[in-house]
Amino acid sequence: MQIESFYHEDTQTFCHLVYDEVSKQAAIIDPVLDYKPNSGATSHVFSDEVIKQVRTLGLQLQYILETHVHADHLTAAQYIKATLGGEIYIGSHVTKVQKHFDQVFDLNSEQEALFDHLIKPDESLNLGDDIVIKGISTPGHTPACMSYVVTAPNEPTHVFVGDTLFMPDVGTARCDFPGGDAHSLYQSIQTLFALGDDTQLHMCHDYPPNNRPVRSVVSVKEQKETNIHCADDKSEAEFIAMRQARDANLEAPRLILPSLQVNIRAGVLPEADEAGRRFLKIPLR
Repeated sequence: MQIESFYHEDTQTFCHLVYDEVSKQAAIIDPVLDYKPNSGATSHVFSDEVIKQVRTLGLQLQYILETHVHADHLTAAQYIKATLGGEIYIGSHVTKVQKHFDQVFDLNSEQEALFDHLIKPDESLNLGDDIVIKGISTPGHTPACMSYVVTAPNEPTHVFVGDTLFMPDVGTARCDFPGGDAHSLYQSIQTLFALGDDTQLHMCHDYPPNNRPVRSVVSVKEQKETNIHCADDKSEAEFIAMRQARDANLEAPRLILPSLQVNIRAGVLPEADEAGRRFLKIPLR
């Protein structure tokens, strides 16, 4: 098993490539579309770097995995699929998120079934002969968050945690989105910690303070010892009080409105009109 991580600087997001050296089968986790909110321009510079590496290594893409419906970047899942093949998967509880935001944006994503497959909690996927990817439900940030536990013989366990956890000096994800819940997030973190101290947790984001270099992976042990929000010395009550107080003062993510409209539809952009124009919606309050 090999893992390569690519960092999208504009949204501070990691896209991960997991592959089996023997069978050449691969999965991409949380691909990112380049998007400029001041002009509405989309491009694929970042995704093309990932695609180039897949082709250089001679890999066959099996899965495009989303950890959740992201509110801070647009997914490039459809572009990756059109270019490399593979199927787009997300956790089965995504329907809860779709139901809410379909009403907000007057969409029909829940009925469109644009994801190729909705992964049920504890469902497993095979990557080559020896690598197993298991989806585990880790709600809290959103009700549909799913982490991917990747195992192979003679390898440490690797987990792609989405927005459940950040690096220890950054803490944990917000819980104020619809269906988010600090109690659920605390329990999800404990589920991850129970996988063992040597388990490697791969981030979806890093927001390094104090000019620290960007990091994509950290052990459970380090998280338990030093995470500023949820280390072992923090009780559940302390965590919930801290999380709710912080969330009450957070601004909405910069790309939340375009991101949600695209991501609940598996990255499918709105249909073009007769002039070839595509439009997203901006709800006014």
